[in-house]
Amino acid sequence: MKKVMLVDDEIVIRENIRDCVDWEREGFVYCGDASDGELALPMIESLMPDILITDIKMPFLNGLELSAIVRKRMPDTKIIILSGHDEFEYARSALRIGIEEYCLKPISATDLVGVLRSVSLQIDKERSEKERLESLRLSETGSQSQSREKLLADICTGMITTAEALDTASALSINLMARYYAVVITDIRCSVSQSASLDYGIVEHAEERLRQKLSLGAETLEFRRSRTERVWILKHDSLQKLDAALDYVQNELKTNIEATAGCCLSLGIGNIHERLQHVHSSYLEADEDKHWRRLLQSAQNRWSLRTGDGAPDPSVYLDRQRYVEFLKIGSPADIGAVAKSLSEGLRKVDWRSDLYGFYMLNDLTLEVFQTAKSMYRNLDGAEASLQRFQQMIGDIASWEDASRYLAKLAEQFWQWRNGAADRYADMLEQAKTYILRNFGQDRLSLQDVADHVCVSASHLSKVFSQETGQTFIEFLTHARIRRAMELLQTTSDKSYEIAHQVGYSDAHYFSNLFKKVTGMTTKDFRKQGRTDAASADWEGATNEAGGMA
Repeated sequence: MKKVMLVDDEIVIRENIRDCVDWEREGFVYCGDASDGELALPMIESLMPDILITDIKMPFLNGLELSAIVRKRMPDTKIIILSGHDEFEYARSALRIGIEEYCLKPISATDLVGVLRSVSLQIDKERSEKERLESLRLSETGSQSQSREKLLADICTGMITTAEALDTASALSINLMARYYAVVITDIRCSVSQSASLDYGIVEHAEERLRQKLSLGAETLEFRRSRTERVWILKHDSLQKLDAALDYVQNELKTNIEATAGCCLSLGIGNIHERLQHVHSSYLEADEDKHWRRLLQSAQNRWSLRTGDGAPDPSVYLDRQRYVEFLKIGSPADIGAVAKSLSEGLRKVDWRSDLYGFYMLNDLTLEVFQTAKSMYRNLDGAEASLQRFQQMIGDIASWEDASRYLAKLAEQFWQWRNGAADRYADMLEQAKTYILRNFGQDRLSLQDVADHVCVSASHLSKVFSQETGQTFIEFLTHARIRRAMELLQTTSDKSYEIAHQVGYSDAHYFSNLFKKVTGMTTKDFRKQGRTDAASADWEGATNEAGGMA
């Protein structure tokens, strides 16, 4: 029901209108009246009528002045003018203010009700439209939020190209650009004794604390992967600052969040990558890292229960870092001596009564498996192998057994390393050959090469960098500049013609790149008339790829 207020300096008119209309039956509430605009204004602000009926000619504050003030302060209030003056100037002034109806006195109760019903329908339509627009706004806000989460999830899972990601991000006003990226996955869980609603509130509180901490070291983009898991894309133009942020996550964040929020925080941390398309690689690394950290934590909890609370003997020691470094760069021929040397710290272990030695070997085993997972993707039967090695730990009965165990663990690691090298060798050879045959195409991309060797672009990029020591762009640039050097020495083609032949549509860019790589302009290089040290520096990579040109 709409509230109606009347302002008129003639008491007879006020009483007639008030008493001659059955307000409730007609769907209205008569909320009050006043004799002039000055008295009416505070009543209007207090009663907030939906419809104001006012005369024009009144003392102190006339109807047009009152209407102008009401229209400004309460734009949703509808105004009906009642006037005994059939003059165009009054009507025009009323129209300027935005009056809904201009009626001449005297007006019958029936006509007034008709006008009120018309204005009431207008109010209903406007309110309905406002509700529709608000609903649409909320829907768009929710849709934008979902679109944002979907975009970030697609980037992490490799379901979108860089161009598509940047285009969508621009539409959503998200800044994706940075020089360096890394992914962190968090899983925050509270104790089972807490209620579901309280649990979720604490998780949100912990995530807000986490958001504040991460934002101090790097820009963050985030999306929820599950009820307790959140994925954070950390980005920064400074490698040092992003590395410092990850170091904080690795060494301090877990303790800090768990102490302040009273929850358990599980982490997965991916490596730093230079390109947006490699966020997918960092995401996979973070997921693997989280999995192995959880296994490690579970094993530590299990062994802690078995070993009790007694302090370990400080003379019992195993240099895990040295062992893992040996696995990465050492020679299998040295494993016997190295295993004995590293296991010296386990000589005092009583394998029949002291479980601390078993715990140390189990801890080391999990770290070795986690390292292998991060270096060599898609290890066949890794879970089964882990169970087998953990069973072998339980069978150790002497220092000699421990030494032999370290040797067997190293052999397993090297099998994975050799298998990865064999598996990637043919793919990399095909990729290099394809690049050297097609580098003249100015639109040659990593995706083109990945399609040729039937792998994802992110996987090829990671393997290419890991196995060759060069990024795809570095190798492609190498091949193009090397060919340009040959053409400058053996042909009289113009510099811009050579630029097009080796895959650069922008001759100016080619000239700048050539100088940056060789230290000379194309003109100076041609004048020199011989291959200098810059050429020799570039010889190795093309020979490795078969000397294809």
